[in-house]
Amino acid sequence: MSTLTLDTKLVTVAGGKTAKALQSAFGFETVRELLQHYPRRYSSRGDLTNLNDLPVGETVTVVAQVLDVRERSMKARRGGILEVRITDGTGILNLTFFNQQWRARELTAGRRGMFAGKVGEYRGNIQLAHPAYELFAEDDQPDNAAALDEAAAKAWATKPIPIYPATSSVNSWALARVIALVLDGLGPIEDPIPEEVRSSEKLLSLDTALQQIHQPKNDQEWREARRTLRFHEAFLLQLALLAKKRDEQNQTAKAWPFNPDGYIRALDESLPFALTEEQLEVGARISAELSEATPMHRLVQGEVGSGKTLVALRAMLQIAEAGGQAALLAPTEVLAAQHFRSIVRTLGPDLSAAIAPVLITGQMPAAEKKRALLSAASGNSRIIVGTHALMSDQTQFFDLGLIVIDEQHRFGVEQRERLRLKAHVAPHILVLTATPIPRTVALTAFGDLDVSTIRNVPGGRAGIVSHVAALADHPTWEQRAWLRAAEEIDAGHQVFVVCPAIESGSESANVTDTLELVRSHAALSKFRSAALTGAMSSDEKESVMTAFSAGEIDLLVATTVIEVGVDVPNATLMIVRDADRFGVSQLHQLRGRVGRGQKAGLCIFITGAEKETLARERVEAVSATTDGFELAQRDLELRQEGDVLGAAQSGGRSTLRLLRVAKDADIIERAHTAADLVLNQLGDAPLPAELATAIKKSFGESTQNLSKS
Repeated sequence: MSTLTLDTKLVTVAGGKTAKALQSAFGFETVRELLQHYPRRYSSRGDLTNLNDLPVGETVTVVAQVLDVRERSMKARRGGILEVRITDGTGILNLTFFNQQWRARELTAGRRGMFAGKVGEYRGNIQLAHPAYELFAEDDQPDNAAALDEAAAKAWATKPIPIYPATSSVNSWALARVIALVLDGLGPIEDPIPEEVRSSEKLLSLDTALQQIHQPKNDQEWREARRTLRFHEAFLLQLALLAKKRDEQNQTAKAWPFNPDGYIRALDESLPFALTEEQLEVGARISAELSEATPMHRLVQGEVGSGKTLVALRAMLQIAEAGGQAALLAPTEVLAAQHFRSIVRTLGPDLSAAIAPVLITGQMPAAEKKRALLSAASGNSRIIVGTHALMSDQTQFFDLGLIVIDEQHRFGVEQRERLRLKAHVAPHILVLTATPIPRTVALTAFGDLDVSTIRNVPGGRAGIVSHVAALADHPTWEQRAWLRAAEEIDAGHQVFVVCPAIESGSESANVTDTLELVRSHAALSKFRSAALTGAMSSDEKESVMTAFSAGEIDLLVATTVIEVGVDVPNATLMIVRDADRFGVSQLHQLRGRVGRGQKAGLCIFITGAEKETLARERVEAVSATTDGFELAQRDLELRQEGDVLGAAQSGGRSTLRLLRVAKDADIIERAHTAADLVLNQLGDAPLPAELATAIKKSFGESTQNLSKS
């Protein structure tokens, strides 16, 4: 076999059958992808796995010892069952084999090995049915075992055994065999990390790190390898983002000068309130950047209700007055329509007539959409609000100068790029998020953007009080929540009820059944209620939301379609059913829909989660504070790592393999500093080929242009 490289196809190494199994189970096609499938943990011949904590329903690999074996006949049909009990010294796991009595010759009491399968339950005991297993060979011992000294025996017993994330079709030791075959034939690997960075960080070479993480001789080796590979991930990601930022700043944009006596001043003077210092400060920075011929790429993060959209509107007015167009991209039709109504209302009749804002969504009536598309293409409309429809080939702009993206994490890189390419020259980019972002996430998910923060909520709002209705502790509290809803409506206010699902039949609370419950409830049936979900047509959603905003609906049962942007000051109560089904940020966003006026808001989180569970902890964390920045950090600690980046950077699933954003803040900070230094040394020169290739291979096609100058 010829020397392998990281880009060698697995089919040439492992053969067609094995390569097909790896591709089907994990999507792996190359040596690089296989070697980046790192062990989840390490065990040893001397260690036994804790069997008491195995999760039912998941595929697991355990290291354990056979306790005993027995055979019995099946009652309902011919054949026998072989039952094997394995132990870790404290817990016991049952293995069950049907009509495979011959396995008793292998699985004798005292034998140790690795056992893999899906954890099930039978008569209150956990079991693996027909598990795969690999026993430690009886002759798998050091040479001269009889004369073995204590140190050598300990080294043999404690040598780490990698346990890989596996599936029912490809188990951990099968992966280990293929990886061993690959490592044995792998040629020299060019390390993409610059020598000065490797030296200052005391990193292993890449080929040594790969060897040690998959075939460590001791625990220290795999720990050193993991530290090196974590830094690799952090450094390449930081370099990719900073290179993208540099390349964007090297582009030429059109400068849109600010008129101190123009549209923005007219808007400010028409507002019934004064802008906060933070709004003015962030607005001034944006205005200055729009006046430059270098494209702005800025993220404005802020608390729910902090007035980010007004800051964005003032930026759009600067573009409009200078003769250009601004597009506001929203993730849902409900939010796009809400933004459009709010902009028209805020501008007032005179400014609206001059700017002619228009709404473009996918489900608009054909004639109305045609008029909107024509107005955008002709330049008659200076502000265009829309959903993904703005990115379609149908939508064209006369002179697109500014793109405002609301809730960037809802859009992939490729989607944003399609909209950017509709401008004649590089447009300015303004991103809004109501989900405060911890610094480590800002560096990893939004490292190509400059960040501004608006922490304070404008005065005049009465605020929100939150309560957890824990049904596991207080089963009657849900009924009290419905009575409280009736009290709010009787007082002239309106109510949101949010459910995680739409249709009946779901395990979660759903809109269909909840609406029926409300309409049959003794205290609520007399009030006007309606449903709002993403499955409804555009016209239906618009009609319901308009009616609720106008006070024609008392109680609205909805999904998370109302999570962001919906502004109904008269809504004072939100009830979230099965609140443990939502994440921390989602609950905080939902809660922000009430208490937006001069009347205090109340949010009741109904949950059936038990005490001291992660689900219950999430809900209680949100209830305990309305500080979005504190919650953002807590969210980062509670969330699964793969959810941290989501589609924000890669356009797909998280590309991080070892790096942990919540725990590796120091690594990310050091990697950011090192990447910035390397890029500064390069100046305007393109990234070296090995770095550009490593970035593309690690983070996908969405970063393929990052190295171009």
